Amino acid sequence: MIKTNRTSKKVMPVKVEKPSKPLPATPVAEGRARASVAKPVGDTQPTGATSVHLGATAEQLRSMENGMANTPLVNAAKVAEIKQAISEGRFQVNSGVVADGLIRSVTDLINSHKA
Repeated sequence: MIKTNRTSKKVMPVKVEKPSKPLPATPVAEGRARASVAKPVGDTQPTGATSVHLGATAEQLRSMENGMANTPLVNAAKVAEIKQAISEGRFQVNSGVVADGLIRSVTDLINSHKA
């Protein structure tokens, strides 16, 4: 592979060669350092066991997630009703309501970025 040195105006090729021996997966000194790390005094958990407590907020989020998983994303009856109204030519778009909703959404977005 050839890399170029672009720090000067003149481009000079730099040759990078692969090492003749493959590098060890874990450097020897690093392996010794990891092996010599002591466990905290009074640690009564067996090796490899981990205990984590996430708190009440995590439980609330899990509960909310489960509740949302069982809630349909789309009201199929309402969609069918609107489709029927469109096909029969009875569906009227209230542009004032659409515009108000759009303005409200943009205002909310702007305010959320200010906070």
